[in-house]
This record gives sequence, structure tokens and C-alpha cells, in this order.
Amino acid sequence: MIKKQHLCKKKSLKRLVFVLLALIFCVSVNSQTSSYSNEFLAIGVDAAAFGKSNSVVASTKNVNATYWNPAGLTNIKNKQIALLHSSYFGNIANYDFAAFAQPLDTQSALGISVVRFGVDDILDTRTLLNSQGDRSNPRPFRDLPRFSTADYAFTVSYARKLSEKNFSYGVNAKVVRRIIGDFASAWGFGLDAGIQGKIKKYTYGVMVRDITTTFNSWKIDDDIFDTESTDPNNALNRQDIPEKTEITIPSIQAGLARDFDLYRRDLILNAEINFNIRFAESRDLISTSNLSVDPAIGFDLGYRNTVFIRTGVGNFQRIQDFDQSTKLSFQPNFGVGFQYKGISVDYALTDIGDQSAVVYSNIFSIIVDWRVFGRR
Repeated sequence: MIKKQHLCKKKSLKRLVFVLLALIFCVSVNSQTSSYSNEFLAIGVDAAAFGKSNSVVASTKNVNATYWNPAGLTNIKNKQIALLHSSYFGNIANYDFAAFAQPLDTQSALGISVVRFGVDDILDTRTLLNSQGDRSNPRPFRDLPRFSTADYAFTVSYARKLSEKNFSYGVNAKVVRRIIGDFASAWGFGLDAGIQGKIKKYTYGVMVRDITTTFNSWKIDDDIFDTESTDPNNALNRQDIPEKTEITIPSIQAGLARDFDLYRRDLILNAEINFNIRFAESRDLISTSNLSVDPAIGFDLGYRNTVFIRTGVGNFQRIQDFDQSTKLSFQPNFGVGFQYKGISVDYALTDIGDQSAVVYSNIFSIIVDWRVFGRR
């Protein structure tokens, strides 16, 4: 019996190594592409995760795993709904997220989610002047037409737990829709893949985003870039037409977490460290010409699984000042949460003390578990 268990563990370890190598191989092959797009999908979801500086890839285990690591969906026991809303840049931009997940059986789960990041009521100042370009008598701002720019992502997630209870995998299939008024629009498609498991007291997780690279194909109104136009209202008539294909290269988020019982299991501290890896040169803490790594660490202290206090630090960036000197910035976050009878309400304040180049944000989110309605 002992020998059989040993063989099972050995096979699980080999399977884990194989999956990791396969994911890394796919990323290394696709990382030759150097273009970027879909940055709105790097913001994150869930105020509880923001409070921990997004260090949740190894410990995510609710409906928000549709974003952080679909493998974590195998931990849900009932249907769940998640909602998030936050504002950025002085309430100019709105960021919204909604997700639904449910177990299919004891070993698999399914989830769907949608993300929207948009700026609405943008003034179209191309019609500010009259047809003769008279600057002395501009059109009133209240009469200017308005448009919106919005980015959407629709995701379907599937997760499955292997026969051994300490290893799960998951995949995301996502469709991206980007709209800039009547001027341009794009469709895109991509895949994510993740794994999650446990070794002794430690939980690990790996999430590979855009594992096949994500392609956006743009349809642009070429008339607004008419190089022969003399219309003074067309401020774009002397610019080149943008590229009509965008490519998002793969990135990796890997994490290791552990729970600590502090007082008779009434107080439980979850600590997690994540490494966000991109295959490009950047301002991250560790950066080369082909690779950059941004570490993050977060803590979640829960009392009787009801009240939570969270903190974390991440987004380490080397920022260049106007005097050409370089300084290291970072983003400390704080959050609180409350859970009762299947309803979780969370709040996060990002970038405490204005330590990074990112503007602070107040973020609220809610999760509703179906058990609040008294049925499975």
C-alpha cells in the first residue's frame, strides 16, 4: 500500500514537471513577438486580491479564479457570482467586472466572466471650428458630439482536478472587443492556462496568460486619416494609418502560499509571494533585454473566516526623474473584508502614501455564494 502511494506521488510529480515545461516551452516559442496590447486585462479583479497586491495566483479559490487562475475553480462547492466596480484617473475611466462559476461535478468546474474598461462622453473637438477654420468663433462645447472608447473581454473558464486531490489545471478562452467611437474597432482571441496544487503545507500556482499569444484585428475608418484632406476639423489628416494588427505576448504569474494558524484556528494568516514575469524589457525590479520580473507579496489575516485584514506590496518599478536620476517606486496596498452566510464584501485602497507612479484607487467588490439562498 505504501509503495502504491509512493508511485502515485512520483507520477504526480512527473506530471507536474511535464506541464510546467510545456507551458514554459509555449511561452518561449511565442515570446519572439514584441508588440503589446490589451493592457486593460492586466489591471486585475477582486478587492480582496488588490488588498494583497494581487498576490493570489496560488491561493485563489472562488469565482474570481476565472481571472487569476482558472485551476482554482475546482475549490468552489456552490454557484457563485462576483461583481466589481472601480474608477480611475479622477473618475474619468470606469472599470467593471462580473463573473459566474459553478461546479460541474466533484472534480470539475465552469466559469464565465466579462471585463469592461471604458471612458465615456469624450468630446469630439474636431468639429470645434467651422468649415473655414475660424478660431474667433468656435462652436460651444455643449454642442460638440461625444463618443466613448471601451475595451471588453469575455472569458469562458474550465477547470479540472486530477484523481489526486492536490493538483488542478484550468484554461481560459477569451474574446476581446475594443471600440473607439465610430473611428475604429477590433476583435481578438486568446487562451490562458493555469495550474494549482499543494505540496505539504504550501500551495503553489502558475498562470500563463495569452499562452498562444492574443491577436487583435482592427477595422479603422481610413477616411479620418485622409492625407489629401484639407478639412481644418480633421486633426488626423496628416497622420499615418495605425497598424491594424496587435499582438499580446505571453506572460507568467507564479506564486507560493501558506496558511499559518495563529490562535486556535480562530486567526489564520495567509501569506503569498508572486513573481510576475514578462518576456520583454521594462522598468520592473529585475529586467534584461528579453525578460523582466516584478515580485509582489501579500498577507491576509482572517478571524473565524468572517473578518479579514489584508496588506501587500508590489509593482516595483524603476522610475526616471526629470533630472535623469532613477529611483525605485513601489505600491503598498491595504484592504478589509467581511463574510457572512455566503456573502463577501471587500474593500481595497491601492498605493497607500502615493509611493508609486500609479494613482491610488478605492475598490469595492462583492461575492455571493448560492448557499445564501438555502440551496445547492
